[in-house]
Amino acid sequence: MAIITLTSDWGDSDYYSAAVKGAIYRQMPDVRIVDITHKIPAFQIAQAAYVLKNTYPSFPDGTVHIIGVNTEESIDEPHTVAYYKKQYFIGTDNGIFSLLFGDDPDKIVELDILQETESFTFSSRDRFAKAAVHLAGGGKIEDIGTIRTEVNHSLALNPIRDKDKIRGLIVFVDNYKNIITNIPKEMLIDFVNKRPFQILVRAGKVTEISKSYGDVPQGDLLALFSSDGMLEIAMNLGDAAPLLGVKIGDAVIVEVSAD
Repeated sequence: MAIITLTSDWGDSDYYSAAVKGAIYRQMPDVRIVDITHKIPAFQIAQAAYVLKNTYPSFPDGTVHIIGVNTEESIDEPHTVAYYKKQYFIGTDNGIFSLLFGDDPDKIVELDILQETESFTFSSRDRFAKAAVHLAGGGKIEDIGTIRTEVNHSLALNPIRDKDKIRGLIVFVDNYKNIITNIPKEMLIDFVNKRPFQILVRAGKVTEISKSYGDVPQGDLLALFSSDGMLEIAMNLGDAAPLLGVKIGDAVIVEVSAD
């Protein structure tokens, strides 16, 4: 059975997700639609990329993922379909694909599908749903768009490294109020290189990497690497994000002593 997933910032009190599902079912009644989440904060492509990045590997080959976050297109940021690791991703090329994959997809097309309505504010229903049905039904990606060679890269959302400092961002706060950053394990280990260091998040400071939450006393702040290999700031049996007063997009700094 074909699978189409939805990731969006629509919330659960409006009609948007139901309208998109109806548009899909009208064209493909036997498809299976999976809601990944509709609670991405408005326009937060970094958080959407983080959630989907940790979700899509669990789905079978051929799955089609609709990304309904910050979908307004422009000449520089067109509606796009990317084929990566045998799955399809439909969204606006505003940097989210580079955050999601880390490298260039196997295939990229700029959508040529016409929409039936005169409104350009609901792309997920009017264009993405059509593309998803085409792909879920076995259609070729080349038949719905113009071939492109690369996606836009969101450099502003990547960590910045210099000699003595990494400047990262908070990209996700999970249900346990743990803070996920955009700093990967490999970068931090290579950067620190056995030197003394400190991780700064607002008024919080951590000076070592733990292996589990229980490595520190209850209520203490800690740093560890999440299951996807990103730097995470947490509190043992506590709520790190609200206690530190941080939100998505806030800075996380890693400093080392000068050589």
